[in-house]
Amino acid sequence: MKVSPILASILALITLCFHGCNVQKPEEKAHHEHHNKIVVTSPMAKDVIITQQYVCQIHSQRHIDVCALENGYLEAIEVKEGQAVKTGDVIFKTLPTLYQARLDAELAEVQLAQLKLNNATRLLKENVVSPNEVALIGAELSKAQAKAKLAQAELNFATIRAPFNGIIDRLYQQQGSLVKEGDVLTTLSDNKLMWVYFNVPEARYFDYVANLDQAGDNRHIELMLANGRKFKHDGKIGAIEAQFDNKTGNIPFRADFPNPEGLLRHGQTGNVLIHQTLKDAIVIPQRATFEILDKRYVYIVDADDVVHQREIAVDHELDDIFVVSKGLNVNEKIILEGVRQVRDGDKIEYVIRTPEAAMANQKDHAE
Repeated sequence: MKVSPILASILALITLCFHGCNVQKPEEKAHHEHHNKIVVTSPMAKDVIITQQYVCQIHSQRHIDVCALENGYLEAIEVKEGQAVKTGDVIFKTLPTLYQARLDAELAEVQLAQLKLNNATRLLKENVVSPNEVALIGAELSKAQAKAKLAQAELNFATIRAPFNGIIDRLYQQQGSLVKEGDVLTTLSDNKLMWVYFNVPEARYFDYVANLDQAGDNRHIELMLANGRKFKHDGKIGAIEAQFDNKTGNIPFRADFPNPEGLLRHGQTGNVLIHQTLKDAIVIPQRATFEILDKRYVYIVDADDVVHQREIAVDHELDDIFVVSKGLNVNEKIILEGVRQVRDGDKIEYVIRTPEAAMANQKDHAE
């Protein structure tokens, strides 16, 4: 049968397309073979820095209410909000008229008792009065002096002074206000050292105590501020409270941070970063693992090149690295690439990649 030129051209074109679509280029073939290659490595023992982050509340080491000591009108306010004061600086004065009058009266009683004693002493020398009478007058003088001291103390209460170096907070009363004993006039904060409180889960509390028992505290503690920047001074654990919160299972910790520049203020919030170095921790790339029902596994390759599935315990998760606490050691071989290509009990062929090389290229995905 004679084929027309047009039909022959169409058949030739179809044949060419068929062969072109099924012929694999050499470089594509090599890439495909490399893609399916099973790569094996070993766990690695190295020092690893882990970081735990906790939301925190920042408090002044000393933060007190400054209260009125007596009833009266607020005569003078000697400070401004936000002002730094030193120990003994006058902060407030209440109108001292009543206290001054009481002191003047008691001092007059002291003066009168002193005159009586002087006179009685003179008469005793002349044998006009007895020694007992002089003693009684002396007791009256002591009583008058005690009352005068009390009146002086009450007068001193009219002047309120700073008990320590600190920063004045908001002023709650204005000049001329009638204040009562115990009314809060302002608050005073000592910000040289800041107490930073955060809650630690029970399991991490035990880790902290165990680390102290084994090698001392090697933690590096930093403070991340609300603007996303780290505070320039490092802190240290200052205290752990006595009991756990039964509702949350947490226990409050306190980290102490020096604050020489006064940047931190009472009531701020932030995040505490606790960095800890784990010595000779067993680490593996995350892509060497797979998960079944919330459990983590790897494939172990034995001496006969047979694959075995094994469960592992992961303590910490870092950038593309798992820190393994149970299930592996550095002398074993695990599948790094090709995890999805094998099954438990398979005998495989593979290439070996050193742990250092495997850790250096952790952004690859598991096969």
